[in-house]
Amino acid sequence: MGFSPDIGIDLGTASVLVFVKGKGIVLQEPSVVAIDKYTNNVLAVGREARRMLGRTPGNIVAIRPLKDGVISDYEITEKMLKYFIQKTIGKKLFFKPKIIVCVPSGVTEVEKRAVIDATNEAGARTTYLIEEPIAAAIGAGLDITQPVGHMIVDIGGGTTDVAVISLGGIVVSNSIKTAGDKFDEAIIRYMRKTHNIMIGERTAEELKINIGGAIKRDEAVTMHVRGRNLVSGLPVNIEITSEEIMDALEENIASIADAIHSVLERTPPEMASDIADQGIIMTGGGALLYGLDEYVQKRMGIPVTVAEDAISCVAKGTGKALNSIHVLAQARGQRSRQDR
Repeated sequence: MGFSPDIGIDLGTASVLVFVKGKGIVLQEPSVVAIDKYTNNVLAVGREARRMLGRTPGNIVAIRPLKDGVISDYEITEKMLKYFIQKTIGKKLFFKPKIIVCVPSGVTEVEKRAVIDATNEAGARTTYLIEEPIAAAIGAGLDITQPVGHMIVDIGGGTTDVAVISLGGIVVSNSIKTAGDKFDEAIIRYMRKTHNIMIGERTAEELKINIGGAIKRDEAVTMHVRGRNLVSGLPVNIEITSEEIMDALEENIASIADAIHSVLERTPPEMASDIADQGIIMTGGGALLYGLDEYVQKRMGIPVTVAEDAISCVAKGTGKALNSIHVLAQARGQRSRQDR
């Protein structure tokens, strides 16, 4: 079987999702690569590599090749993409697939070129790009072809993309580097400052998912955390409450609300009234933070809904966009290097 299907890739800072035409989402793995420092060989990718984060001997490093929604390590990104593409469609290919990759709305031309080149090198026949808010809107089931303003807030690992979309294009947008990863960093900082304890990224993420929140819960929840005491240097076990994590995240959540506010301020009046009617749609893993939708709703005075399947919205939208690649190429003027 040499024929290869078209593929949609949500190349995220925290995870990579791959959508295959006709099959749906076939792969969802963390964007982590473990390599041997001395030989530069890739030892593990995805889940296996993530298990190694913070737990590797000196010669093995677990790297996250994307930072803040863009490629920070080109070679490793290419190796990671190659691994995921081969895992998805097998190695024996006569025809290379057409691949559509999702990028944050604020990326520069240089960053776009890096994504296209890395994907072509990893085995694409042609690479197209789609902006995250548009993919998220399509994945959330919105009809973006109509002359109606929709507001999408996509909170991923590296970036939060806020955009108003109408007639298939972005009218106003803002992309900030405050998202899931910054939440984790804020929790690590808080633990160090308040409890004198050093915790790792994974523990911070568990705290965020299990007891984190943007608003006060009716009943506080707690979680036991293991870390290293910075004074004694010994491992300790302490109990953390949901209110503490809420305090730790307060600043980051406010900056996401500010980004939404600044986009609303720049939205043309007719579209602003569409948004007031329809509400704001939130997608991405960060949208699942407890009470975040309620917090934004209170601050903006506009109804907020978290999309069904928030984490896979962007990948689904990227996949659906495979059906209209020609439109993408013309509309965005993003025809990549065509291998004629």
